[in-house]
Amino acid sequence: AIQASPNGVVLLDAQGRIEWCNHIAAEHFGFDAQRDLQQQIGNLVRDPAFAAYYADADFSRGTFMHGRGGTASRPVRLSVHLHPYGDGRRLLLSRDVTALEQAEAMRRDFVANVSHEIRTPLTVMSGFVETMQSLPLDEGQRERYLGFMAQQAQRMQTLVSDLLTLSSIEGSPAPSNSEWIVLRDLLAQCAREAEALSGMVTAGQPKAHALRFGPMPEGSIAGASSELLSALSNLVSNAVRYTPAGGRIDVRWQPLPDGRAEFSVKDTGPGIASEHLSRLTERFYRVDPSRSRETGGTGLGLAIVKHVVQRHGAELRIESTQGQGSRFAIVFPASRLRGAVPQTASIQ
Repeated sequence: AIQASPNGVVLLDAQGRIEWCNHIAAEHFGFDAQRDLQQQIGNLVRDPAFAAYYADADFSRGTFMHGRGGTASRPVRLSVHLHPYGDGRRLLLSRDVTALEQAEAMRRDFVANVSHEIRTPLTVMSGFVETMQSLPLDEGQRERYLGFMAQQAQRMQTLVSDLLTLSSIEGSPAPSNSEWIVLRDLLAQCAREAEALSGMVTAGQPKAHALRFGPMPEGSIAGASSELLSALSNLVSNAVRYTPAGGRIDVRWQPLPDGRAEFSVKDTGPGIASEHLSRLTERFYRVDPSRSRETGGTGLGLAIVKHVVQRHGAELRIESTQGQGSRFAIVFPASRLRGAVPQTASIQ
C-alpha cells in the first residue's frame, strides 16, 4: 500500500539510516532502493534546507527543498516532513509541490500585473479629473483632456474584455466537432476588423498599411466561432499594431498536403529577438512594455491565442527575425476541416 502511495515514504532507524523507501521517494531524492539501504540520510540528502531541518530536530512542521530531476527553467520542489514513531525511528514523507508552487507564483504575478495595468490608466484619469475640477480650462484644453481620459478608459475596457475572454475560454468545456463555421464568413469578419484597426493606427500618417488577405477559402471549420475569431483577429491586430505605417501585412489561408490547413499572418514590422519567442504566449509578457502600451496592447492576446489553439487541437507556429518582420501561423487539424479549398477571389 505504501509502495503505491503518490507521495514519497522513507523509514529511518534511530540512527537516521534508511531501512526502506518506496519508488516515489527514490525518485524524489535520487536513492537506489536496494543499494542505499542502511545509508545515513544526511549523507545522501545534502540540500541545506533539509540538513538544517534534520539537525534542528523540531519535526512539528515540515520544510521545502529542491528535488532531483529538475532543470534550470523548471526546478523540482519537494515538501518534506519528518514524523517520529516507535523507538526513536522516523518516518520521512515527501511530496512534489512543483506544480502547486508554479500555480501560486502565476496567481501572484497575474494579480500584480492586472493591478498594475488597471492602476496606471486610473491614475492618469484621476489626475485629469482633478485638473478639470480645480483649474479653469478653455475649450481646447478640455477637449484635449477629455480625449486623454477616453483613451485610458478604452485601454481599461480592452483589458477587462481580454480578461473576460481568457476566463471564459479556460472555464468552458472543450469546443465540439459538431458546430461548423463558414470559413469565408470568419475570415471576412477578421478582415473588416483588421482594416478598421489599421485605419485607426495609421490615421494622420502619410501611408497606410498594405493589408492583404489572400484567396478566401470555401468550406467550414468545426469549433467555437467566438474563440476562433478571437484567435485569428488577435494575430492580425498584433501585426497591425506593431507594423509601422506603410508596412505590409499578408494574411493567408492555405490547405496543406496532409489535409490540414494553415492560417498565417506575415508582417514587415520590427521583428522579435529569438530569446523572447518562447515566452510570447505568457500572460502580460511584453518584448517592449512601453511600445505595447503606446499601441494599446494588453499583453493577453497571444495567451488567448495559445488557449484557443490548444482547445481546437491545433498548433501555433512563430517565426521572427529582428529587423525583418514576423510570421505567426495556426495549423488546424484535418479532423476540424470540411471542404476548405481556396478560391481565386480575395479581399484587398
